[in-house]
Amino acid sequence: MSRQMSQTMILCDQAASVSALDPNLLTKINLPASIRERAAAGRVTFTGPLLLVCGRSFLWMASQGLVALIFLAQHHTSPWREATYWWSICFTLADLTCLAAMRSFTRREGIRIRDLIGPIRMRHGRDLFLGLGYYMLVFPVFLGGGYLAQASFYGSRTNPSAYFLFSHALPLWAVIYSLSIYWIIQSATEELTYQGYVLPRLEALTGRSWIAFALVAFWFTAQHCAIGFVPDWRSLACRFLGFLPGCMVMIAIYKRTRRLMPLIIAHWLIDIGAILMTTL
Repeated sequence: MSRQMSQTMILCDQAASVSALDPNLLTKINLPASIRERAAAGRVTFTGPLLLVCGRSFLWMASQGLVALIFLAQHHTSPWREATYWWSICFTLADLTCLAAMRSFTRREGIRIRDLIGPIRMRHGRDLFLGLGYYMLVFPVFLGGGYLAQASFYGSRTNPSAYFLFSHALPLWAVIYSLSIYWIIQSATEELTYQGYVLPRLEALTGRSWIAFALVAFWFTAQHCAIGFVPDWRSLACRFLGFLPGCMVMIAIYKRTRRLMPLIIAHWLIDIGAILMTTL
């Protein structure tokens, strides 16, 4: 066991040295071909990718459930609904759990979480402008998907799970946290989980890019059904189909570029908009 840990630490040091010498090699470290080599050495299995791709949705619901228990203990009349309004707070618990799991699995591979991001090109604001461009591409897709799903399932009626998007009062500390910290952690963790970690590993392990794409697209989309969860098939289907097109576009962008930083920036802008809409 100690020998395996020593080998892992050596591999991590080697990865850090390689990254420092040539940042472009960060892309190769996280490509399916390199991952297949680590899988052949027994350092990558289905456990990590499947656990994270499926587990994030349940972590979101579990963290919301913990907050609901607090309101239940306070004899709140609608503990689950009230907990939903705190989504920007309680979902950080899920993010930290995902990051801890990724750290464990990447260390076993002999790489770092940083290696999942790929090259970062901030000189002359390149990634900032690229992220803004991705946002301008993806955000209308999310809006259009949501509009079409709403029109298809509810028409002019209100989706019963849309209440969490309405502006709601939170304590000042929660508003400050949501505006200053939440979106930084949330967006980066989400992109790292589905795109940076799960997608290339499922591509490598299954040998089928379309299988990896389909699995990630399903669970990437499904996690959004956990926000303001209502046990109603129509509401869940509406939410799923509303988010699916945008999630697929983001996956397609990553498959084409294999760089995560511009997508994280685009995701930051989306999440900032959601926070501003619901907390102010």
